[in-house]
Amino acid sequence: MPDTIQRVLVVTAHPDDAEFGAGGTVAKLAKDGCEVTYVIVTNGNKGSSDRTMTPERLAAIRADEQRNAARTLGVARVEFLGYPDGEVEDTRQVRCDVTREIRRWRPDLLICQSPARTYNLGASHRDHRTVCGVALDCVYPLARDHMAFPELMPEFEPHKVREVYVMQWQNPQMVVDISDVIDLKLRALACHASQFADFKGVETRVRQRSGEIGKSQGYAHAEGFDHIVMS
Repeated sequence: MPDTIQRVLVVTAHPDDAEFGAGGTVAKLAKDGCEVTYVIVTNGNKGSSDRTMTPERLAAIRADEQRNAARTLGVARVEFLGYPDGEVEDTRQVRCDVTREIRRWRPDLLICQSPARTYNLGASHRDHRTVCGVALDCVYPLARDHMAFPELMPEFEPHKVREVYVMQWQNPQMVVDISDVIDLKLRALACHASQFADFKGVETRVRQRSGEIGKSQGYAHAEGFDHIVMS
């Protein structure tokens, strides 16, 4: 990982999104001494097939699971914005909230999901696409410009993010070798027990997918991203 990256902000839609899309990369960044912060936009309160579950209980469960997963990877902190699962819209308030978190934690690198619909529908949920679009708009120009969201000033001064990794499941521009941390990624994913009826099946799919991404570079396991360097 580049020596110039010291602070990392991971902005995702739901609990477990960071682990699925970038858990190995996050683990490597944390091991390299980077300070990593998660911002989770929704509370994940719809993601259950259990007819006895309530949205309130599920949100609390998923928050605990996310904190445990983050701790497993060495993430410094987790911030929850609390929007309802499946209902995120690209509104001024959402953009203001994400801008505030970028200005608060002042990352060198921001990691987010993809704004594009792909063949992998699970990886391109509407919340994922909306939150990524918001995150990219906040990187440029909203977090940078002092006249954007004047209500955030002077507590949250403008900040310029230097690099962005956009999670990419097909034809990534950049491939990160996670062979040495794949087991750690899976341990973090296993913390999200409410989401998996068959974790062995999940593990098999994650290993297969990361193997396919790594194949082009000769890596046993990898994660893929589009890499944006801000000028």
